[in-house]
This record gives sequence, structure tokens and C-alpha cells, in this order.
Amino acid sequence: MAHSARRDCPELPDFSLLKRLARDQLIYLLEQLPGKKDLFIEPDLMSPLDRIANVSTLKQHEVDKLYKVEYKPVISTSDQLCFLIRPRIQTVKWICDVANADKAAGKFRRYKIIFTPQKFYSCDAVLEEQGIIGEYVTTDEWSFYLLPLDDDIISLELPEFFRDNFLAGDQRWVRTAGSALHLLHSLYGPFSKIYGIGRCSKMAYESWREQVAEGEQRAQKAEIGKVFLIDRDVDFVTPLCSQVVYEGLVDDIFRIKCGCVEFGPEVTSTDKSMKVMLNSQDKVFNEIRNEHFSNVFGFLSQKARNLQTAYDKRRGMDIKQMKTFVSDELKGLKQEHRLLSLHIGASESIMKKKTKQDFQELLKTEHSLLEGFEIRESISFIEEHINRQVSMIESLRLLCLLSITENGLLPKDFRSLKTQYLQSYGVDHLLTFANLRQLGLLVEQQPGETMTVMESKVGKLVNDKTGGKLTDAFSSLARKSHFRALSRKLNLVPKSDEEYDLRVPRDMAYIFSGAYVPLSCKLVEQVLDRDGWTGLEEVTKLLNGHEFAVTGNNGADSKAKSDAQRIVLVMFLGGCTFSEISALRFLGRERGFRFIVVTTAITNSSRILESLLDNHV
Repeated sequence: MAHSARRDCPELPDFSLLKRLARDQLIYLLEQLPGKKDLFIEPDLMSPLDRIANVSTLKQHEVDKLYKVEYKPVISTSDQLCFLIRPRIQTVKWICDVANADKAAGKFRRYKIIFTPQKFYSCDAVLEEQGIIGEYVTTDEWSFYLLPLDDDIISLELPEFFRDNFLAGDQRWVRTAGSALHLLHSLYGPFSKIYGIGRCSKMAYESWREQVAEGEQRAQKAEIGKVFLIDRDVDFVTPLCSQVVYEGLVDDIFRIKCGCVEFGPEVTSTDKSMKVMLNSQDKVFNEIRNEHFSNVFGFLSQKARNLQTAYDKRRGMDIKQMKTFVSDELKGLKQEHRLLSLHIGASESIMKKKTKQDFQELLKTEHSLLEGFEIRESISFIEEHINRQVSMIESLRLLCLLSITENGLLPKDFRSLKTQYLQSYGVDHLLTFANLRQLGLLVEQQPGETMTVMESKVGKLVNDKTGGKLTDAFSSLARKSHFRALSRKLNLVPKSDEEYDLRVPRDMAYIFSGAYVPLSCKLVEQVLDRDGWTGLEEVTKLLNGHEFAVTGNNGADSKAKSDAQRIVLVMFLGGCTFSEISALRFLGRERGFRFIVVTTAITNSSRILESLLDNHV
């Protein structure tokens, strides 16, 4: 495969310590309520909890029964109830209803509410208002900030971070991000350099600095050298592009949750579904996860042949050799065979959904939008997509990609496309459009934003040359957009003079079939090359600034050639895609770095847009 690691790449820190710390703290909190108790868990905490402390661990600490929080009367007969919840007012009010219903029925119970990752003042206010805080109702915090999903991926598991911070302007999770950074600094620091871009990143950095100032400094060996903080709204184009690396496609189609995926009968070739952990321990998956999908079947076929050859070695063995084979190799071969079968099944399922003519046309349209050519044809494709009601989210994704790459839609296009969308998917999506406009994902150009006559002529000439026919220049490149300017300055869209060999990638653009280098990852590359933002002033201005570069106060020499200096932590505030993770892994292999990705949640276009739908709760 194209993705062999460099021998000089440093070893990553051991993040299993994060799990142990979280488990030990949870056990301590459960033991604060001695005796048997029933545990109520918020639904979106069940998967992360399973990665930290499974059912048997909870049972060992006197948890009798487990229930999912469902906002209805509880059926538990236990006289001690423990609630493991997010700091959400809706959930706190439900707990108050449970306690008040028990009180009205003359039923005495003890209640313990464990908030994670932290408790907000608003939650305490609700408890006090309802009059249930006191001797029989206690509260605590489970400071569960970071869940290691793999050797190089850590998640805060806060999917609501994106909507709360970037749409609602609610900054309550910023301190959580600062606390997560503080935990990493305490365990694996000190950091030699911290870079960042985005308003939220700057606030998270300042929150972390405050926590460092409040705590004690301990001298320790640095295991992480440089840290990069980046806001999701710095780069919306990347998550809006179709993922074509294997792990990204698996996430898009099957939804990877906490590093685990559930493959249905169409993949397992049985009548049952199967949950599979996707990480570097799965040797088959580890070799194909970062590959462009066009390379995956070839690899799996070769793997199957190699496996068959290994099985065939049994022929002609004597009894002693057979005994050695069974004890040393057979178990591993069977495990590899099982995983290989699953990934072949998953690949076939992906092929059925993603290699149809429609998908190829979709990718062609995306590439045209990224390059800024054949915009009229792209708009026609989007209109057809909407009118055929292919997919509500896909149609919205294409509209947003069109708007961002063109720096807004011409009024006539905006009105027409919006009307068609509302007619196809329902007028109740008016609020969705308001949300998208607020975020700058789907906007209408204002008067005076159209191109100059000269730009119009240039746009027309470019379209004539590449499209082979005349197009309305005003409808193609509405004005010198930030994306176009950024694309030129950072070379985000590689020149297509020669065919891109996806089997031997030459840059990070391979994750989008050679059509586009993710802006987020390009920024990381440029800042690391320059050791700061010097020379990128025009770029940061287009990105609305809030960039910073700070040298750590530990006295560490940033030029030192130690392993820690080649370990770079990139923290995405608002979510990160598997495509971006693959791109950073590629960059690391090329430059001799190892990247650790810390994200508020794993995301993709569907998750981002679903969080902005008008019916989102």
C-alpha cells in the first residue's frame, strides 16, 4: 500500500491513561452512594461509558440495574437512584419530576446526579427552584473530558459543541475544551509551541492558560511538542465534500460511533448485525482506512490470496508441524479471515451505494465547484437533485458547497434554488435556511458584490476555455470570493495538467481524488513549515483573523530534535472528519511527524447539516 510509515517517526504517547483516570473517578463517585443502586444513563453517554467501564465493572460497584434516560416515569424499585447525565436543563427537570412524584407518593429514596463533563450553574438553579436539592439529593461532576478512540484520535464526545458555539453563540463548552487541553498538558506536556486560528480556539487557549496559572507546575518529560487549535468554521468546505477514503465512507454509510460500527446483515452475510471496533488493532482495517476507495478492493483481493496461501501451508505437514501451526498461527489466521470477510462485505455495500453513475456525477459537480468552472451546469445538476428528491441532506450539502465556493449566490439563483428546495422538502425548512445563513453556509449576495467588468471578462474567458462553450460569467464567479482567494494563495486545488495517481499519492489532495487539499490541514502544514503565521498575513485576514502563536513557558528549545518535537497535537473545535485525519496521517508520514487529532466530536456533512435542521432539539 502507499501508506507505509517512515522508520524515523516517533512513538505516540500512551493515551490509555486517560481511560484509567476516567474509570477510577467514576468508580469513586459511584461509591459515594454506598449500597445497591440503579443507574440511569443519558442515551448519548452509553457508548462512551461502554468504552470506559463496561457493565461488569459497574456491577462490581453495586450498580444493580441500568436504565436509559427516557423522560418518562421510572419503573425502578430501588431506594437509591443514580443519574449519569449531560448538563442539560431538560434532563434535570425530568429528574426533579421523578423526585417530586416519589415525594407525592410518600416514597423515600436517595438520589445522586453525576454531571459530565461538568455541571453548569443553570442546572443548580433548576434544582433549587424545584426545591429538591438537599440531604437526599446530591450532585457531583465526572470530569470525563477525553475518550481515546484510537492510538492517534481522542474525542471529547460533544457533538452539540458545533451548534451551541457556532450557531447559538453559547460558549459554555469553551472551558470544557480548555480543561481537556489542561489535562493533556498535565499528563503529556509541557508543550513547546501553541498555534491557533479562530475565535473559539483563542478562548479555549485563554481558558487553558487560566487553569495552568491556577494549578501547580510539575516538571516532567514532554511527550507532545506542538499544539494546533482550529475552529470548524475556519474551514466549512472540507466537511461538505464527499468522503472517498475508506474510513470516511464507512462513517458516511454506517455511522461510526465512539470508534465502533454496526454492520448489518448485508455486510455480515448472516441474518444478524454485528458491532465491530474500528481501530489500529484491526490489522485489515488499519491497512485500508486511509486509502482512496478505488484502491481498497485490490488490497482486499491480495490479502485474501495471501491468507489462502497461509492456510494451504497445512498440506504436507507432519503431526509435529501441524501442532505448531495450530498453536501459533491458526487462531490469528481465523481472526484475520473474519475481519477480511467483514471489510469485503462493507466494501461491496459501499460499492452498491457509491459507485453508481449518480455518485460519479456528484463528484464531478463537486470538483467543478471547487475549481470554479462550469457553474451553470453544476446549478442544473443541483436543481435536478432537488427536484428528484434524491436526498434532503445531500441537496442541502450541494447548495452550501455552491454558496461557499462562490461566496454567496446571485439573488436570482438563491431565490430559485430556495423555492425549489422548499417545494421538494417542505416549507418548514425556512428556519433551516435561516440557520445556514447565520453560519454563512448558504447566503445571498448583496447588491454591489458582483464582479467588475474586467473580472467578468476574465471569468467568461476561463469558462470558454475549460467548458468549451459560452456561459454567463455573472452566474459563474459572482465575485473574488474568500474561498477562491484562499485556494489560489494556498494552492488548494492542484493543477490538473496530468492524471493524479491515487495509488501513489503525492499530496493531501488524494483524500478528495486529487481535486482539493483540505484547507484545515493545509493551514497546519504551512504554520508548521513557517513555525508561525509569518508570511500568511493575507490568508489570516481572509479567515477573519484570531490567529495566534505562543511559545511555551517551559524553557524547552523548540528547535530541539527530540521525539516530542515531532509529535503534533491538532485540536478541532466543532468537529473533525475522518478525511482530515487521513490527510494529517499522510502529512505526518511525508514529513516525519506524528499527529494526534483531538476533536469535540467526529463529524461529517450529514452530522453538521442535521444539527442545523429546523426540527433539531
